[in-house]
Amino acid sequence: MLKDITLGQFFPGNSIIHKMDPRLKLVITVLYITALFMCHGPVPYIILGGILILAVALSKVGFRQVTRGLKPILILLVITTLFNVFYTNGGQVIFSWKFITITDYGVYNAFYMVLRIALLIIATFTLLTYTTSPIMLTDALESVLSPLKKIKVPVHELAMMMTIALRFIPTLLEETDKIMSAQKSRGADFESGGLIRRAKALIPILIPLFISAFRRAEELATAMECRCYNGGEGRTKLRVMKFAMRDYVILFVSLAVLALAIYSDYTCTFGVILP
Repeated sequence: MLKDITLGQFFPGNSIIHKMDPRLKLVITVLYITALFMCHGPVPYIILGGILILAVALSKVGFRQVTRGLKPILILLVITTLFNVFYTNGGQVIFSWKFITITDYGVYNAFYMVLRIALLIIATFTLLTYTTSPIMLTDALESVLSPLKKIKVPVHELAMMMTIALRFIPTLLEETDKIMSAQKSRGADFESGGLIRRAKALIPILIPLFISAFRRAEELATAMECRCYNGGEGRTKLRVMKFAMRDYVILFVSLAVLALAIYSDYTCTFGVILP
């Protein structure tokens, strides 16, 4: 299960998605998330899903690698489906038994909620981090949030902390896997027994993991002090981000497609009601 958690990993490449300006990736990601929460009909989700499939194909990361990020949240998807199916009222009753009632609207709502979460995870926590290095992601966040500096918001520090946290997720997962392997070689059992027994079995893992995390944080702080790090003031960048012609074209096409998805959702939803 730990190997399936791909959050924070970066896969170097030479695709058009890798070459995109990271600021553009953040803007398109925010617009994509907005469109996901605004749309409800089948036509816009076909458009949004098609955009994501095209982006994964252009990134050359691989569909199998991208969908691996969904395995750790399967339990969340199942719980979301059950809650929406059994606790959504309205529509025609499909099945009813005692206090259990399933309606067509509940099934409809559960399907689109699960689809929305899946597309959201693939677009943000997988495709974005797969094709953007942590350094470029930090610079992009700082650049996008730079207007907040006028109201004394520590933009550089916030962007750096977010990227460091994202970058250390694969490291901590690797450390957890090593600790579990070491505990299993000493006879520890993490798979048998009930939920309470499995939770107690995780204690020998959590303690050394926390110690390792604090040690790595201290080493990182010492390394930053030794290199005279003093925040973003006066800091120069190795790579200066500039919008190329392809970035403007991609932005225009993305805005057009997202607008089409929202418009199609509006017409499909209200076209029957409005005269």
